[in-house]
Amino acid sequence: MEPDNEEFAALRDEAAVIRDVFTYAHRFMGSVFVFHLSSKVVYSPYFPGLVRDLALLHENGIKLCIVPSGGERIDGLLASYGITTQREKGIRISPPEAMPLIQMAAFDTAIAFMNQFARNGVEALVGNWVRARAIGVREGVDYQDTGLVESVNAELIRRSLEDDFVPILPCIGWNAIGKPYNLSSLELATRLAVSLKASKLFLITEGEPFSDEGLQSPREGIVSREGYLSRMSVKAAEALVTEWPGLLEPIELEMLGRAVEACRGGVERVHFLDGTMDGVVLKEVFSTLGYGIMVHVDHFENIRAMQDEDIVEALGIMEGFVRKGILVRRSEEDLQRLKGDFVVYETDGTIRGCGALHRYGPDQAEIAGIAVDENYARMGIGKKIVERLIEDARRAGLRQVFLLTTKTSDWFQSLGFLQGSAEDLPPERRASYDEKRRSRVFVYPLGERRP
Repeated sequence: MEPDNEEFAALRDEAAVIRDVFTYAHRFMGSVFVFHLSSKVVYSPYFPGLVRDLALLHENGIKLCIVPSGGERIDGLLASYGITTQREKGIRISPPEAMPLIQMAAFDTAIAFMNQFARNGVEALVGNWVRARAIGVREGVDYQDTGLVESVNAELIRRSLEDDFVPILPCIGWNAIGKPYNLSSLELATRLAVSLKASKLFLITEGEPFSDEGLQSPREGIVSREGYLSRMSVKAAEALVTEWPGLLEPIELEMLGRAVEACRGGVERVHFLDGTMDGVVLKEVFSTLGYGIMVHVDHFENIRAMQDEDIVEALGIMEGFVRKGILVRRSEEDLQRLKGDFVVYETDGTIRGCGALHRYGPDQAEIAGIAVDENYARMGIGKKIVERLIEDARRAGLRQVFLLTTKTSDWFQSLGFLQGSAEDLPPERRASYDEKRRSRVFVYPLGERRP
């Protein structure tokens, strides 16, 4: 007995999750991930669960480097000794008398990480792998013992990774004669990711980053899902930093700027995550949809011609629409025969949608077989596929495209299709029109056929 539509959908969704996990586990084995955690996350109830998930990544062959922010611990320790520090443009000015306490707090935070890793059977190292120099005086402000990252000893860190350790870098660096400097942990994490040629940099905060509604409005290169930011190209991220800084809080502006710096330095992707969400790291790593915000430099999504290896995946996506009576059933042989008419929509190497353009005579074509993975239904994939097929028809010099549908009339009308009739179909398509389905006919005029 075949499962009903709800059971089928549940099984399909579970299978999709499992496929994603195996796909990404294989892809990322041996890769280097750098994690920056805000100090609020480190000193929160969510911290043990987060480290447990990081330990799972480590156990499955992913190389981890950790850069924790020490801000919360530094503030607390300085306050307990009655020492106050000032900030200028978001940067803490570190007087020499505060540095012993700043160092202590930074290493306390790193050791908190080490202890949690030990509880999960993972060996970690805290080391002094960072060469630093003073910021000095800027615009009349002396930043005293606050420094900048001069270099990271990537070779020593790689050796630690090869020996199966997790390196933890406190936000302290030293100059050539051993003088310590207080560093921005965000700068350190970014420089570390670039130096190690990391696949990913994760910036984990307490709460949702970039919640400003101004970022939700459509912008080129920015994708939202269900009202929340999902991903943006590095070009779009640069534009936000340089052209629309008023939309962002200062810390968000710095984080996004660091993401751009990392991507321009060779890091493939930067992920912003809410560390209060249970399992958020695993959900982000092992799912194409993800649960955070990603800045990417590579070509994350693509519409291309269907290949032999895409056919089984495309049929799987179509099956849910067949069961709902939206599409007619097609066999593997059908798609093999008509493969040249189909395009697929690919995200991160996985097929998420498909559609076809069937030619009829010299000036008409039918758009057919539009199907999108239902988990991705609200991301505009179907619209992009249809627009691509219309553009293909226009470039071919066709006069008109048409389609037949039983249940998606409103959606096609929203894309500019006009209701027609069977009389608008070419003779050979009219001959195969199924009177029992009583499909509605829609047409999209493309203008005069080009010579």
